[in-house]
Amino acid sequence: MPHDARDDLTVPDPALRRPFGRTGLAVTPVCVGTSPLASMPGLYGYEVGEERARATVEAVFDGPFNFLDTSNNYGGGSAERRIGAVIRHRGVPAGFVLATKVDADTGTGDFSGERVRRSAEESLERLGVGHVPLLYLHDPEFHITFEEAMAPGGAVEALVALRDAGVAGHIGIAGGPVGLLRRYVATGVFDAVISHNRWTLVNREAGPLLDEARDRGVAFVNGAPYGGGMLVKGPDAQPRYAYRDTGEPVRNAVRAMRRVCDAHGVPLAAAALQFSLRDPRIASTIVGVSEPERLEETLRLAATPIPPDLWDELDRHLPSPAAWLD
Repeated sequence: MPHDARDDLTVPDPALRRPFGRTGLAVTPVCVGTSPLASMPGLYGYEVGEERARATVEAVFDGPFNFLDTSNNYGGGSAERRIGAVIRHRGVPAGFVLATKVDADTGTGDFSGERVRRSAEESLERLGVGHVPLLYLHDPEFHITFEEAMAPGGAVEALVALRDAGVAGHIGIAGGPVGLLRRYVATGVFDAVISHNRWTLVNREAGPLLDEARDRGVAFVNGAPYGGGMLVKGPDAQPRYAYRDTGEPVRNAVRAMRRVCDAHGVPLAAAALQFSLRDPRIASTIVGVSEPERLEETLRLAATPIPPDLWDELDRHLPSPAAWLD
């Protein structure tokens, strides 16, 4: 499969800031994801203590990346509380873009306009700030229909009101199914969109969304470039893709891609990360971190030399769309 114009592109400096859609913000190609800092062993298989989490946030603020992504509901708010503890101690660095997300009520599933307002209030209190540069509507597909979200008095109207009130500088939509995200982007309401697990070495579902976001000036943020760990550890150590069971076509594709990478002396994780970083349609790529050392590791993976012909070899092992998520 031809790899189009991206074949001629090199990976940008992961610390060099780039325009974030039409917002006027400038962000690094790597966005630090903080879901692991909430310590969710049921999801990730390990715990992250308070001291380690805070040390990680300190390292992020002192490091090369200026973009951090969190959410109201990561660990029931524990990720935001841990980030907020560092912010209260030292403040947010100048030029740093802090993003969080409004979430449905975990007990009732309520994702009304009122819930959006409460979620934002909770996040700001935990983070210890009065404003965030970027606020997303998070995973609406699990709680409300597109029509409910867009209805008068609904979640989207409340999010727009928060932006107009200065609580958020810009607003975005974050979710999974590509078709649904395309509907939200087409409204013209949102400044940014996060898609996860749908633009990786083994899944290309988000291609149309990438094009539409670029054409509208909407910043595209690519989440989960490692597919939840399979594209780092391989399918035998991590048999689940996107935190769900996956079939042998995907696992076999990753095995084949790993053999190709090994033959070139390139870590599979480096190819997975750079596949996203080198795409000019992607404003930033979210990489979850759970300890300070992960930041240095991410820099190493981003800077690993990759022969240009490796991309075509990897594409030859892409699973058919029937094996993708949506």
